[in-house]
Amino acid sequence: MAEESRYADDPDTDADFRRLVELRDGPVKTRLRGQIICAWLPMAHRLAARYRNRGETLEDLRQVAAIGLVNAVDRYDPAIGRAFAPFAVPTITGEIKRHFRDRMWSVHVPRRIQNLRNVVRLAGSELSAMGIAPAPARIAEHTGLTEDEVRQGSEALHGFSALSIDAETVAGELLLGDRLGAVDDAFDLVLDREAAKPGIRRLAERERRVLYLRFFAGMTQSAIATELGLSQMHVSRLITESCRRIRESAAREPSWDTERLSPVRPL
Repeated sequence: MAEESRYADDPDTDADFRRLVELRDGPVKTRLRGQIICAWLPMAHRLAARYRNRGETLEDLRQVAAIGLVNAVDRYDPAIGRAFAPFAVPTITGEIKRHFRDRMWSVHVPRRIQNLRNVVRLAGSELSAMGIAPAPARIAEHTGLTEDEVRQGSEALHGFSALSIDAETVAGELLLGDRLGAVDDAFDLVLDREAAKPGIRRLAERERRVLYLRFFAGMTQSAIATELGLSQMHVSRLITESCRRIRESAAREPSWDTERLSPVRPL
């Protein structure tokens, strides 16, 4: 941080900051605040330049750095006895890093993994410059990370920008989209059955028998009526009422049997 004060174009704004905190809100204070910001813009631009060639234009980085500078000017209190540059630098660089973290990643990656990514990327460059192949074991030894952490950081190297599903795979035989899984319609059926189980258990034995014969044995209502000695209209009412109670039970208190996903067994 101290190196920032060695630049020849760093302004002396100590007196301006002391006057700024004494002024009341109004045109005079606004104008003085703008002058201070403009005076320190070269420092903000230098900090922004450190992050070029990382997928963002220098002009956009300068705008983000300027936002950080404005925040630093507004928060700075000359009474703390600390120079402005050491106070402003972490505020500006923090704003730039947040920009990369929140705006530039195509895939959400936790901050811990982003930090691992940066360590792995830097270690890989250092090992390559030394003529050493940046294998995971070498990177782990060089950085003090575990090989699992190196693997996580390496995977995050691909999270900054996304590939099109029309991109070719390494082998060049398939498109990336061809390797994506498809929705299994049977999965919804399993969920529906599990959601229905608590309501089915609450039914009387005869009602459960009717539902089994209708929906699992595939019998018609007339055939069920004949087998159970009921009228076809009575069977129809039993099915309608039982299904209504099962739906209400599933909506009110879903409780799936996670020990074994299986269809309703015959009674």
